[in-house]
Amino acid sequence: MEEVEILKQDKATKQRKTIYYVSQGRAIRRMVALYTPIEDLIAENDRRCEDNKYSDFTPEQNHLQCGYIKFIKILPWIHEKLSSLDHEESEDMLRKLRRGADSARGDDTGTLKELVASPDDKHHRGFVNDACGKLLCPVEWHWGDPVIRAGIHDRTTTFIVSENSWPTFMYENYQADAKNLERGLFKSKLLVMGFKAIFTSPSSANKVDGDGDGANIIENNRRARRRSDQTKVKTCVASIIGMCQVTPRAIAYATCQIRFALSNISSWRTVDADFDYQIFWDNIVDFFEDAPGPAAQARVKELLEWWTQKVFGRNRREDLTMDVVSQMSVSALAAQRQEMENAIFDSE
Repeated sequence: MEEVEILKQDKATKQRKTIYYVSQGRAIRRMVALYTPIEDLIAENDRRCEDNKYSDFTPEQNHLQCGYIKFIKILPWIHEKLSSLDHEESEDMLRKLRRGADSARGDDTGTLKELVASPDDKHHRGFVNDACGKLLCPVEWHWGDPVIRAGIHDRTTTFIVSENSWPTFMYENYQADAKNLERGLFKSKLLVMGFKAIFTSPSSANKVDGDGDGANIIENNRRARRRSDQTKVKTCVASIIGMCQVTPRAIAYATCQIRFALSNISSWRTVDADFDYQIFWDNIVDFFEDAPGPAAQARVKELLEWWTQKVFGRNRREDLTMDVVSQMSVSALAAQRQEMENAIFDSE
């Protein structure tokens, strides 16, 4: 009987570990890397730790190392845990983390499928659909021009849609300033709605103020609204993974998810025709994390603050420093009362 109980306990322990690792892994694609295997991030960090010499690193190696740093911030226990496990146990843990990461990406794809684009059949989205095509169109071209539309449909050499262009759906009011392409980038209503649908809740996405033209593509499907109204309220993803501020990699993830939702491909893959999602994700992350100087870094900081307010509201508690609090009325009253007590004590 004791052996049976021990076996039951072992099974229960393994199940708890599996559930824990899978749930922890759900943050990886959303917050760390869209496609990169966890093993590659760890291998790059190990290589740098073992190499005592300073050397020039390739952009790809730097991307991997930055990814590892984000990885251990999201899962701070991972480094110590890996060092305590043997090879087989480590492989098992990483496999479960990967399962959680990929399942979360699939769940988010399902969420946006109904929230972002109206045609149910994936084959009726993408550039064959006028509304989707307008939002997917690179900002350097005008979708309303029939020559451009035909060139994109026919994939001519003049109109190659690739990750080297910013899609129109990423811009405020779905319009870009050719002389200042940074203006309005990452500020579209669709992008904020998609982000909130993933990280807070589908119903919260309906409360985004925004652009108007082009946002009609969202339509907030009657079916999606009905589903969100009828489902039980669950803790939002942001709370589960401890997100209180919007991060560049979360924006990159949401952007790729929206681009996929607008497209006509039915399953996740790195390359869609001439469009490479991995490089597109890298381009977005580099915009935020590899700004060319202090002025650009200041604009990035301002943009991230704008995002945090859009998603989480105007909570600024992190700015309540001791100096700020000391100037507020509660502290001022406490000081005045103490002064009165001291004055009475001195007079006696």
